[in-house]
Amino acid sequence: MVLKNQVEWALHCCSMLAGLPQGKYLAAKDLAEFHGVPKEYLGKALQRLSAAGLVESTLGPAGGYRLAKPVAAITFLDIVEAVEGRRVTFACTEIRMNSPCRVGKRGTGKPCSIAQAMYDADEAWRSHLRSLTVESMLAGAQLPKEQVDATKRWVEQRLK
Repeated sequence: MVLKNQVEWALHCCSMLAGLPQGKYLAAKDLAEFHGVPKEYLGKALQRLSAAGLVESTLGPAGGYRLAKPVAAITFLDIVEAVEGRRVTFACTEIRMNSPCRVGKRGTGKPCSIAQAMYDADEAWRSHLRSLTVESMLAGAQLPKEQVDATKRWVEQRLK
């Protein structure tokens, strides 16, 4: 499985938006500039985050984005599913039913061991992402203090 680039961008944008002062917004163009990504494509990811209720936006000269929920309430899975959709990573097509050696004409009604292993792996992946929040991402960030301070100054210059 390969996730879109926009998943990474959305995760990083949420981490930046988490540090905004109450009531402040950061423009999509500033987020795109900071991360060195195309504004048009980042804008689509931000729109999806907004549609999912993870960020809120406002228009106009003071427009931009900010988180719509507390950092402890936004999971990595929320962000991934907002950008990618909620589809499962494995779709069983029941090719075992094509076997010329199959006994009977009907299936067992249960997934085979291969499908079950893939469903279990998908759920394990989702469970792990569900356990990670924007808050835990920030707590685990290991950036030099100088970089954190420079980032804060950069953002403060652009706040709306």
